[in-house]
Amino acid sequence: MQNGMERIRQGIKILNPSERKVAEFIFHNPQEILEMPIAKLSKKTNTSEATIIRMCRSLHFKGFRELKLSISASINQGNLEVNKYQDISADATLSEIIESISNNNMHAINSTLAIMDPKAMDEAVDLLNKARRIIAIGVGASAIVALDFEQKLKRINKWCEALTDSHTQLTSAVHLQANDLVLAVSYSGETKEIIDTLKIVTANHAKVISLTGYGTNTVQKMADVNLFASPIEKSIRSGATASRIAQLNVIDILFTGLASINYKQSVDYLDKTRKAIQDRFK
Repeated sequence: MQNGMERIRQGIKILNPSERKVAEFIFHNPQEILEMPIAKLSKKTNTSEATIIRMCRSLHFKGFRELKLSISASINQGNLEVNKYQDISADATLSEIIESISNNNMHAINSTLAIMDPKAMDEAVDLLNKARRIIAIGVGASAIVALDFEQKLKRINKWCEALTDSHTQLTSAVHLQANDLVLAVSYSGETKEIIDTLKIVTANHAKVISLTGYGTNTVQKMADVNLFASPIEKSIRSGATASRIAQLNVIDILFTGLASINYKQSVDYLDKTRKAIQDRFK
């Protein structure tokens, strides 16, 4: 996670008022922050040093020093642009829609890359590799992401089942064991069906990987490893469009990382499944 400015921009809305005050000051004065001790920032924002530390942790920085290093990397890379997301408009032409939707999707992937933690991805792939059974859960648009994960893992002969309704999620969770794993997909991180299922999952000591929007949320708090997709959509009008693309990009990374662990075997499985499909249409 090198892009500190992107992390601050995406995380501001989940902070409490005093933490948000600090984050907004930092976001609008990034160059000044680099040479500013925490005591001076505390005085400038009329907040306590403890508030600044809490803000750093809420945004997934280890502390104020890491935040400054990440901001410095953002400045050096020229990543100080504002959010380019474009929402749906009533009078847009088809050409404008093509351009805006494509730009939104590319922006979602780039923003997700900016907040991605390679260590967390590595931990997630390791858990997936060791799991006896994998269950992917999601509802609504997140169900599409869960189903995509199931389809990909079946191609390399890794046991995975996508569960997209609350009753099936709950009844399946009851039978999970400590060597099983759940991938919980929830853009908001507050989906009630997912939270209710995870209560049973954690009681059974099964592992949990969360895939949510960036920031602090309930699903994240119940997981062993947290992965994030960039929350860039501004209103309900756009639905889960760019956010779904960002989530699917994370899924592709997990799948490829898992397949690469047993590369030769994975390639063999992919060839066999491809041939089975091709033979179907001969």
